[in-house]
Amino acid sequence: MSAFDEFDQERQAIDSLLLQGYTVTGIFEDLDGAKVRFIRREPAGEPIELLLLTADARKHVTTLIFGGSKPAAPIETHT
Repeated sequence: MSAFDEFDQERQAIDSLLLQGYTVTGIFEDLDGAKVRFIRREPAGEPIELLLLTADARKHVTTLIFGGSKPAAPIETHT
C-alpha cells in the first residue's frame, strides 16, 4: 500500500467520526504513532481511540482542531 493510501484511510476514519458527531478530546503521541481520543456528546457514548501511524494524518487532526473540527470536503480531481 502506498503512503498516500495509508494516509487516506486514516483521514477517512477521522472524517467519518467527526461527521458522526464525535469531537477530539485528546492526542497522545509516542513512538508507535498518535492515539487520538474521540467522544460523542449527543447521544453520549464510549470514547473511541484511533491510532494514527502517518504524519500526514496527525497533521490533518491538528488542522481540524485549530480550524473548528470540520472535515474537509472530498477532493475533486480533474483529468
